[in-house]
Amino acid sequence: MADAKVIPFDDDRSRGSAVQRPQRRRGPGGRRKSGEHVPVRDVRQVRESRATGDVQALPGRDAAQDDGPVTPATPEPAEQTAPSGTGLERRIAGGLSFLRRRLTGDYEVDDFGYDEELTDQVLMSLLRPVYEKYFRVDVKGIENIPAEGGALIVSNHSGTLPLDGLMMQVAVHDHHPAGRHLRLLAADLVFVLPVVNELARKLGHTLACAEDAERLLAQGELVGVMPEGFKGIGKPFSERYKLQRFGRGGFVSTALRQGAPIIPCSVVGAEEIYPLIGNAKTLARLLGFPYFPLTPTFPWLGPLGAVPLPTKWTIQFGEPIPTDGYPPEAAEDPMLMFNLTDQVREQIQHTLYKLLVQRRSVFF
Repeated sequence: MADAKVIPFDDDRSRGSAVQRPQRRRGPGGRRKSGEHVPVRDVRQVRESRATGDVQALPGRDAAQDDGPVTPATPEPAEQTAPSGTGLERRIAGGLSFLRRRLTGDYEVDDFGYDEELTDQVLMSLLRPVYEKYFRVDVKGIENIPAEGGALIVSNHSGTLPLDGLMMQVAVHDHHPAGRHLRLLAADLVFVLPVVNELARKLGHTLACAEDAERLLAQGELVGVMPEGFKGIGKPFSERYKLQRFGRGGFVSTALRQGAPIIPCSVVGAEEIYPLIGNAKTLARLLGFPYFPLTPTFPWLGPLGAVPLPTKWTIQFGEPIPTDGYPPEAAEDPMLMFNLTDQVREQIQHTLYKLLVQRRSVFF
């Protein structure tokens, strides 16, 4: 495998042919309207209340002249509770309907390959037990994410493998009142790995470049970026929770062009899942990886060593930093980009230190 090329987020140069954009299609044998967002489920179900019966006079008679007492209309019997089997039947019917749509190609994907139905009904269901039971993630500051419109979430990156991005997606999807979806920007290595490439596209991931980020923000999407890149995720365990350089501020320039708020995000707990104690650089070059991790369990224990440690996680979303008050030419001001980048970085680092002081243990 050739050496993986890491594309800087703010590099607008054309990319190599190794990473191809998804074909514009709805599904195998299906159709799709380009750019159209089709929700697959309604998260706000409205329950209609039943109206009570009114007392009415008999036709052709005056109720005031009636010698006998007025008997109220007999109320309708209360709605019986559906048998327990009905819910199971609905789930089975829904599952069969889902399979039919997948087999016939009757489902929607957007221009980036994002499959909202598959993400909601399958992929999130697979990630949720890891999020809730294994890492036991606590989420703070979810109210800082706007209910609608484009926004850029900027987070620290760690853990040897990029599980922190996936846990952020579950946090936003399950805890935000509007049920928003986080669209992550990933390095091109993700899109040249078999299987991983298709799953990343289905989850809504796209290349970490300014062009794709601006398109998503312009469509009102919630975009996630981790400016540390491989420098953060592959740093030694001795440097845990110390932020690496945030590049040249390309994410700030993108947010300024779209007037999108920047939301700092701090993740605690991911640093300890694979303590990186070494890097087999020669083997990494042969495999085309940016690094080949050596941990206390991997590769010494074989496949068992690839199981992450069950640390306790906390994800905190900070207060938004608005960018809509700057003029259009501000995106080309290097000093402004440097100042905003430093502001975001310092806010994330300060929150990391605060969360580390507050936590009781790595595993509890």
